[in-house]
Amino acid sequence: MLDVKDLTSTIGSEVSIDLETLLSGSAADELRDLLMARGVLVMRGIDFDDEQLRAFAGTMGELRMGTIYEQENAGMLKIVHIPGTFFWHVDGTYTGLPPFATVLAPRALAPEGGDTEFANTYAAFEALPADEQAHLETLRVVHTMKAGQDRATPDATLEQIENYLKYRATQPLVWQHRSGRKSLVLGATASHILDMHPAESAELIDRVQAHITQPQFVYHHTWQMGDVVMWDNTGTMHRVLPFDPTAGRLLYRFTLEGIEPFSGVGQLASA
Repeated sequence: MLDVKDLTSTIGSEVSIDLETLLSGSAADELRDLLMARGVLVMRGIDFDDEQLRAFAGTMGELRMGTIYEQENAGMLKIVHIPGTFFWHVDGTYTGLPPFATVLAPRALAPEGGDTEFANTYAAFEALPADEQAHLETLRVVHTMKAGQDRATPDATLEQIENYLKYRATQPLVWQHRSGRKSLVLGATASHILDMHPAESAELIDRVQAHITQPQFVYHHTWQMGDVVMWDNTGTMHRVLPFDPTAGRLLYRFTLEGIEPFSGVGQLASA
């Protein structure tokens, strides 16, 4: 039985556990179930080295390789400053099979800023009135890297824009999961809603995004050295808060391969 303390009523739990237990994998099934129930897991004072961090991530699922931002072999991403991450997003919205989860640990922290926030997209959907849930279930959203970069890189070059436009996919606004639960899929990559007037589309995206990111659905994580944080990408959005890019902030990240595709209501049978 894990020693768990919930960090908010809707999202985030701190797990008191030792390094050896994490590396053994003996708690992996419990941790995975808790992650999917709570969205974010925080473990303090672990102090994994690089190989231990990789090994622990491997106990939680299959490591995802070859992502567009990957800088190291064997799935490691060294996060220094990725402008698009300052805006709420779900990883993998340009793909059919988004990553399941991410494991993140700091190597150096900024003196000010650089906290990470997470929003529970399951709880946000479940809090909506039934008629609005039913309406949103009928909508499909076009996600593009260009939309995700418009605010992050407002002076993008033509070459950058051409590259951004390579990454594009249409996803259901409401993700029907195999578990039976439903979550919202939005974030900065949401360009527009199919078959809707652009003004109405922008208004609806902004309104639903504001609903998801209300304080009651958000966990704010203030990093400490020795932390290991995991989040369930299938049921959360996340963003980093501003920090001085020259401060030397550095986090190491491993992403876990997806376990289910984006599916709209009524699509599970063919997914």
